[in-house]
Amino acid sequence: MPVQKVNDSSDLDAKVPSHLQRTSITSLTMTSEPSHRCVKARVVHIGPVISCAQKDGIEMLRAEIKEEDPLQRTAEHTSINVIFFGTLAKDFSQSARQGDVVLLADFTIKKSPSFLRDKLHPCQLEMDGKDDCVYVCPSAEPSHGPSSSEAKYTYVPLNNLKPKTVVNVYGVVTFFKQPFPSKGSDYCSTLKITDQSDVKVGCNIFSKKLEDHPVIFRVGDIIRLHRFKTEMFRDSMSLLNTYGWSTVTFDGTIDSPVVPHTSSKSFHFGESDIRTVQELRQWAANQSWISNDLTVSLSSVKPGMYFDLTCQLLAKAVMDSRCILLKVWDGTKCQHPLLNVAVASDALEGESTVAKDRMNLTANVLVYDNHLEVARDLKPGTFLCFYNLHALLQRAPDQLPDQLEHLSFHLHGGTSYGRGLRSLPAESPALQSLKSVLEKHVDLDEYDEVNDGTLLEIWYTPPEAVVLPNDDETDAEADTGPSYTVRTCEHNMRQLTLARVKRSTSPLLCHVRARVKKYNPQQLYQCLKLFCSNCKTMEDVPDDSAVAKVFRESAKDSQPCDEQWAATSSASSREPGRAISMHISRDMVGESTHMQLIFVEGTTLDEICVLSRDYKNLVPVRSVNGRMTLMDLTAPFLFSGDKRYYGCKQCSLNTFQNPVFAGVETWDEQAVAEALGVQLMQYRLLIQFELEDQTDTLEALLWENAERFFHVSAVDASGSQDLQDKIQTIMDTIQPPDSSLGGVFRSNYLHSLCFVH
Repeated sequence: MPVQKVNDSSDLDAKVPSHLQRTSITSLTMTSEPSHRCVKARVVHIGPVISCAQKDGIEMLRAEIKEEDPLQRTAEHTSINVIFFGTLAKDFSQSARQGDVVLLADFTIKKSPSFLRDKLHPCQLEMDGKDDCVYVCPSAEPSHGPSSSEAKYTYVPLNNLKPKTVVNVYGVVTFFKQPFPSKGSDYCSTLKITDQSDVKVGCNIFSKKLEDHPVIFRVGDIIRLHRFKTEMFRDSMSLLNTYGWSTVTFDGTIDSPVVPHTSSKSFHFGESDIRTVQELRQWAANQSWISNDLTVSLSSVKPGMYFDLTCQLLAKAVMDSRCILLKVWDGTKCQHPLLNVAVASDALEGESTVAKDRMNLTANVLVYDNHLEVARDLKPGTFLCFYNLHALLQRAPDQLPDQLEHLSFHLHGGTSYGRGLRSLPAESPALQSLKSVLEKHVDLDEYDEVNDGTLLEIWYTPPEAVVLPNDDETDAEADTGPSYTVRTCEHNMRQLTLARVKRSTSPLLCHVRARVKKYNPQQLYQCLKLFCSNCKTMEDVPDDSAVAKVFRESAKDSQPCDEQWAATSSASSREPGRAISMHISRDMVGESTHMQLIFVEGTTLDEICVLSRDYKNLVPVRSVNGRMTLMDLTAPFLFSGDKRYYGCKQCSLNTFQNPVFAGVETWDEQAVAEALGVQLMQYRLLIQFELEDQTDTLEALLWENAERFFHVSAVDASGSQDLQDKIQTIMDTIQPPDSSLGGVFRSNYLHSLCFVH
């Protein structure tokens, strides 16, 4: 039956067939018998007619209706979603308007998939047009929709918002987060807005497409929201997008052109909108909070700061699956020496930055986790803005302890404090001052070429990057086998024979030239050790068989534990009758999986290794007398991707009975260890060389400078077969396999090695 219109609301009751009985929306449940029942309510919202992929492309329309029975005003769930299918969807779209009263009969009751998001009725009504009855009575009140060829909208001041209504509003942005993946299939944008009423309102926008989200660059920008639903959340008014929603944003700078930014193909924008934007700009410019702009230049950055940075991308490189390097500049010189992250030239996309690096103009920003999707799409030359960028003092891998630390920049994972990055359009008014500063350095590109300074940088590059045939040996030495020179010391450092070294008193700083006769361990994976900086204990990394045994015993004896601070979920294991429990602090619920600290109980070693591919921080635990506790520290206390972290059995306090998780910005291995009362053991590389020259032989232990020697981090090598192969390749260069002829070993590290006489 098509949609039928009546002239008066009282006529609706007359149209009700005698076999139908009126029922209230609040009384509807999944077990209700819908036949011979009808509902009467007012239309709150009508969405567009769209194609439904789940029903072979059939047309559908979603509407929201609200019961206005005075007896039901204080009841919950007085509003419900109605889904129309087929020709009925098109008929209803053409016949009904917001504010009309409708009578629906012979509907089907289904569970509402959007209940948790829209907080309407837990059920929804579905009508396919076969035997359904739909009567519409036009409202006497004017509709808020278009009434003529030129669209007209009514905008509600933020202090006049009422719950459960669909409104149009204007506001000034006081806080925002760039779009981030929600727990469902959508991206989510979060922002707060205010207007001349000085009322602040939160807003959440969900959409599957990133391009549909509002384009906001900074606090103070103006935003227009159409067809947003109001609802109360934690005693505060908030806004949520509904069907047919749209947003338009404007730059908040006074006297800048009023240019709308939106992804909508068609939208209304007239003189009244221009006046509204200009009035909001003038008002916001006099507010105290507008001056709290966190955007600073590199010249003003101080260690430890969290700040916003507007800059230009010079080059980029993928470091690994969870990190991308962005080399940027803003034309100003930082007051602290900047860390230069080493990247192979063939891995770098973009222009050379050598000249800018030497002038301390290039900032190397390491981008992690959920920000990688945006970073991958950036092209060199793009202007961009970082939000909540972190400046940290850090030592370079080849840096000596007595040298000054360099300033590094990290865009950590998560969205706390609006953390993120966004590209800026080249015509943005905010870029005018930046462009004028960059133009002053246009001549720098002429000097971005290899020169003496570049060659000096190469000379001091760590060993594996420069391996040259030795050209200073005598003819007698030339026939003794392959010889390689790897030199990182100053030229004025004295060279001594091994016999002279053995007669000298430690400590000694010198340069030696010797042949590697042999080295231990021959199986280089055994050179990876665990070192406790507190008690100075050094031990082997436990093998997988010992760790797997600890997990099996804990899983076998594990009983469910109940901690007040934790939210718990369960998953099936590979073994019948055994469940895997995952616990998380209630304070972390809702955070990105890369920001959470998850406690796993009842798992095997293989299972937690599989889980660690998707979760950054996993802590294996067991239950003792119903309380959660750490496993035997023979096993790692933390799994983070491919890496495992161990605790010292002698020095760990194990304060896990009363864990503290508040106030931690980023969960890394050190933060996790401190929260659990574990003394973190550091990965170290330990290799014993037997060296010989024409005067003597000498055994030396390489460990404190091993990372600098191999240009490999021990902790990274612990979880990377590629890095372990890299160490093996260097050792094969020093002493070729299946050869009695060792390579020549030059070292200035002997002052930090132990000599065994």
